[in-house]
Amino acid sequence: MDSMKLKHTINPFLLYFINFVVLLYTVITFIPWYLFSGSRYAIAKSRQIKAKPVNNTPGSPYRSVNSLHCLASVLYPGCDTLDKAFKYARSKYKDKKLLGTREILKEEDEIQPSGKVFKKVILGKYNWLSYDDVFIKAKQFGDGLLVLGQQPKTNIAIFCETRAEWMIVAQACFMNNFQLVTLYATLGGPAIVHGLNETEVTTIITSKELMQTKLKSIASQVPLLRHIITVDGKPVSWSEFPKGVIVHTMVSVQAMGEKAENISVSKQGLKPVSSDIAVIMYTSGSTGVPKGVMISHCNLISGITGMAERIPHLGEKDIYIGYLPLAHVLELSAELVCLAHGCRIGYSSPQTLSDQSSKIKKGSRGDVSELKPTLMAAVPEIMDRIYKNVMSRVNEMSSFQRNLFILAYNYKMEQISKGYTTPLCDSLIFRKVRMLLGGKIRVLLCGGAPLSAATQRFMNICFCCPVGQGYGLTESSGAGTITEVWDYTTGRVGAPLVCCEIKLVNWKEGGYFNTDKPYPRGEIVIGGQNITMGYYKNEERTRTDFMVDENGQRWLFTGDIGEFQADGSLKIIDRKKDLVKLQAGEYVSLGKVEAALKNLPLVDNICVYASSFHSYVIGFVVPNHKELKELARKKGFKGNLEEICSSAEMEKEVQKILAEAALTANLEKFEIPLKIRLSPEPWTTEMGLVTDAFKLKRKELTTYYQEDINRMYGTKVK
Repeated sequence: MDSMKLKHTINPFLLYFINFVVLLYTVITFIPWYLFSGSRYAIAKSRQIKAKPVNNTPGSPYRSVNSLHCLASVLYPGCDTLDKAFKYARSKYKDKKLLGTREILKEEDEIQPSGKVFKKVILGKYNWLSYDDVFIKAKQFGDGLLVLGQQPKTNIAIFCETRAEWMIVAQACFMNNFQLVTLYATLGGPAIVHGLNETEVTTIITSKELMQTKLKSIASQVPLLRHIITVDGKPVSWSEFPKGVIVHTMVSVQAMGEKAENISVSKQGLKPVSSDIAVIMYTSGSTGVPKGVMISHCNLISGITGMAERIPHLGEKDIYIGYLPLAHVLELSAELVCLAHGCRIGYSSPQTLSDQSSKIKKGSRGDVSELKPTLMAAVPEIMDRIYKNVMSRVNEMSSFQRNLFILAYNYKMEQISKGYTTPLCDSLIFRKVRMLLGGKIRVLLCGGAPLSAATQRFMNICFCCPVGQGYGLTESSGAGTITEVWDYTTGRVGAPLVCCEIKLVNWKEGGYFNTDKPYPRGEIVIGGQNITMGYYKNEERTRTDFMVDENGQRWLFTGDIGEFQADGSLKIIDRKKDLVKLQAGEYVSLGKVEAALKNLPLVDNICVYASSFHSYVIGFVVPNHKELKELARKKGFKGNLEEICSSAEMEKEVQKILAEAALTANLEKFEIPLKIRLSPEPWTTEMGLVTDAFKLKRKELTTYYQEDINRMYGTKVK
């Protein structure tokens, strides 16, 4: 914990006095706090056993203590498909607000000093659709697709940004048993073509912008395509349409469906059963071409049942902000959980999320300020950015303000590690920081990649809320584990959800065994109804990653290495694919090294590389521009960003800072990158170097930096 504390510059004698006053305040307020806050119950819960092995044999599956005898599989009795779950929610919350979209009041171009033109928007209030509105729109759209010839159990694709229409389309498909093929809006042309052709879709639902920027250039490579439906009005005329492709608007398709006499197909037998495919989700993939994961209705229902159990008091008072890609299982699952519990979902985007976001005009309000959400999901990359931005502002404060913030930060860190709250600090010191996310967040859900302990603790302290760190994969319907809201420990991902069980399988090559002491370790294998049906048209890979046991239960081999701790919580400690054996025989976990170095103020992103033909590790670093320029100034190096990044002298200076941080993080000497390459440009999904969840694409990064790898190793890598 001490390593995560911030350093102050307060006179030691003054510090003794301040500590005495704080101690006095703590003693005086402890008893009334303990009696009236209800936190003593949370402290007791946090110390309870969270999961237990089913039996005493090594490798036995662990289950949540709330589902030891039977795994949970449905949210509501009889609701075993997604259309039944929505129908139930509609009957219960009929006139309540469900999906919200912010109106655009004004758009304008803003010319930057560099001459670049940025699009800026001024946004108004959120306009809401009720549960009943969404149900009617989804029914009309589904009926309209039937008029266009879409058949039950056939594939239909959505290639669209996160927005209300995405969810309406999804519900229409669930109602009519259409298999929804989801593709990330940021996928490159070849990946889109691969997904559309592999699933043999004839209809794709998209936005005007994506049709013009992405689909236009690849439509001719999708020979079966017959219908393109735009969700946001009539597109600009497109003369290069392939012959036989018709463009519709979502409104026109809904109008077709509204006229019942147009539907010649009987709707009897359209309704899905729980084993039918609901979604074929194409992963953004950190390696190779994207794979289509077949997710059934019961897979998703089971997964969201497990997730919902970990969010206490979920209900009509909650507002969720949706901005992550709905084509990602984390966002889709989170929104389905909210939809089933009467919550409101207000839509946003990374470009309009906060007052400081790139498309928000200075002086106007971002989406979190307008919506004031209570629930939010985020990937670690976004949390890391918030952490670095706030800390950068803290460093710019006056000495008095900075030291006051640091004292409060360190004090609260000690208190929450004991399970206590700090209402005075929250209202006086951290209120302004909390307002960056609207001021009302009560639970932050995090998934998609490991979250560093320092960032998690920062979010706990500054945003005054628990971080529900989760672990799951597309192949497990996003479900696996989530930490309980009263568990303020760091570096863990929580106990198995009530819908699944998890066992650890020995991995001899890595030296991990489920008989290890004090904690069992091994490859994480998840079992339950949330485990998906496998990969679309890829039986070989399905056989490799999935297994069905003698009881008919499906299991997923994740490739991640974990350890179960004394209370049944899981900790991710390694990854099979990230483990590289150096020339001298030492094993290096690339992800572990990256996690240790990523939170440095100087580092915006880092990718570590190692080769079995060499004895040392190298790295590629996207530096923080402001921090790098300041370092260059201190070292007397002059030049623009590109010149600083290409300087061998500056590479050595940054490497020294990384080495010091690595030693502080207790990395072995052979794990420390000996040579690095500084990259002046950030890695983006558009460049194909990171996934939509901001995970590194190691294969693509290796190809991109091949010349630098050769240079740093002084030879061509075999």
